[in-house]
Amino acid sequence: MNAPDIRVEKGHAEPEEVAAITAVLLARAATQPPAASPAHRGRARAGWRRLEREPGFRAPHSWHG
Repeated sequence: MNAPDIRVEKGHAEPEEVAAITAVLLARAATQPPAASPAHRGRARAGWRRLEREPGFRAPHSWHG
């Protein structure tokens, strides 16, 4: 069976309307994608401490800063 590539889910589209949306979709698919931006070269993790992940109490002799 030959199934259509585009199907109207709700309502009724005239053949001209289906052709118009097909033309728009094909034109958008044919455009060049924007140049790939360089990969982010920042830190792998945040530079600050997240206090909700810190233990609630640190011993006074702790060197942890």
